[in-house]
Amino acid sequence: MDESFNVFGEKLEVCGMDPVTGFYRDGVCNTCKDDFGSHTVCIETSQEFLDYTKSQGNDLSTPMPAYGFEGLEPGDNWCVCTGRWLEAEKRGMAPRLNLQSTHIRALEIIPMELLIKYAVDE
Repeated sequence: MDESFNVFGEKLEVCGMDPVTGFYRDGVCNTCKDDFGSHTVCIETSQEFLDYTKSQGNDLSTPMPAYGFEGLEPGDNWCVCTGRWLEAEKRGMAPRLNLQSTHIRALEIIPMELLIKYAVDE
């Protein structure tokens, strides 16, 4: 696992425990070399984003009991892939995000100025 720092170089805070999020399902947007999608952006889900990501083949709103996944609702916090968040932003559908809970590796793809623009916790 990569070191757990947020975009400010501080300790990475919990993104969401209900439902439990993260590549490791530990509630934190931690990452590693095996996390090909870089699930490092902590978002506050919106209906618009849930509809968008579903249209792109990643349905986060439909429960999947076999996998212990209850489905997300608007307002839930969730670690998403940097690329998917950036796609949504370019289409005007990006959800707000929590910078204290967004991993520093998100900066490899998303500029800090753009992250700040969507921050709920700036």
